[in-house]
Amino acid sequence: MLRSIQRQLITGHASKLSSLAIRCFSVSADFEAAQKNLKKLSEEPDVQTKLKMYSLFKQATQGDVTGSRPGMMDFAGRAKYDAWKSVQGTPKDKAQHLYIELVNSLLKEDEKVAASSQSSIEGLGGVNGLSISVEGNIFRIRLNRPEKFNALTWDMYRGLTEALNFASKDKKTRLTVISAAGNYYCSGNDLSNFAVKTPEDVKEIAKAGEKVLNAYVKAYVEHDKPLIGLINGPAIGISVTVLGLFDSVIASDKATFHTPFTSLGQSAEGCSSLTFPLLMGHSKAAEVLLFGKKLTANEAFDRGLVTEVIPDKSFAVEAEKRVAAYSELPPESLRLNKILLRDINREALHKANNLECKLLHDRWQSAECAAALQKFMTRKNK
Repeated sequence: MLRSIQRQLITGHASKLSSLAIRCFSVSADFEAAQKNLKKLSEEPDVQTKLKMYSLFKQATQGDVTGSRPGMMDFAGRAKYDAWKSVQGTPKDKAQHLYIELVNSLLKEDEKVAASSQSSIEGLGGVNGLSISVEGNIFRIRLNRPEKFNALTWDMYRGLTEALNFASKDKKTRLTVISAAGNYYCSGNDLSNFAVKTPEDVKEIAKAGEKVLNAYVKAYVEHDKPLIGLINGPAIGISVTVLGLFDSVIASDKATFHTPFTSLGQSAEGCSSLTFPLLMGHSKAAEVLLFGKKLTANEAFDRGLVTEVIPDKSFAVEAEKRVAAYSELPPESLRLNKILLRDINREALHKANNLECKLLHDRWQSAECAAALQKFMTRKNK
């Protein structure tokens, strides 16, 4: 009897050990698979997500952070160190689980974006984060990356540029409408646009960024059809500055407008150095562009940046009524009057765009900008 009990205990213990070994092997295999699956993503994760992945990977493979925190000038090194330290004390197996879950969530998000990012227009390819379509007389461009607050990647900039240029020449439509999915209109630049590993990367990103941005803003300046913006929620950075190039900006009363360039060590773009003073007067424009004052929808209306403010609960329906009415106006009259209005300042707008992009090229390479972005990233990590 005793021996029988002993055999059962030994067998049960061995079975538990075997089950544990299988689970450990499974986690390890999933961890390796997750690392390989990262290559399947259609775009790189944002900087915050990259730091989180880095911290979990280091914790899962090496345990708690070691060594001293890198010096002040090693911005990337300090960000990585701080991220790793934030998960200190997490067991290796748990860090593996968290890493696997994070990668799987990114893959699912990527699948959703790919499914919703499309163009139904012949001659225009699909771009992740954008939905482009034609509805009757209306050419529609929709920012469709709500899980990232519709932050603009370099690919989205290029896709928007191509779509705006295409819409301007499209004889089947009479006006162009830009809107957004989710609760945000646009949170500005995706910080992954500025992810760097070496000093040489900074130069290359600044050079490429200047070219992409210049072409993007130029597409607004050269757009020969009425351009309408439907601002459903918060707008930040370049999504605000280009509004001075729209012909009508209809905003929800929940929308806000923020251009925090100075606090990030950067400078204004979107021809706002010209359009904002024309719309608001110098001191009001300086309050927004220099000192980063965030405007409510009604404040933006008072300053001429917004055409109309509609209560959020009826925004979608009422805004579409305006758009539908505008789209029934005579197309050639719309086009010619748009050109007439634009030609008054067209040359000055191109000059402003070139000057702004050149200054941003320099600012992106400055130590002040790097330090400001590092401070911003550190604050977000807390």
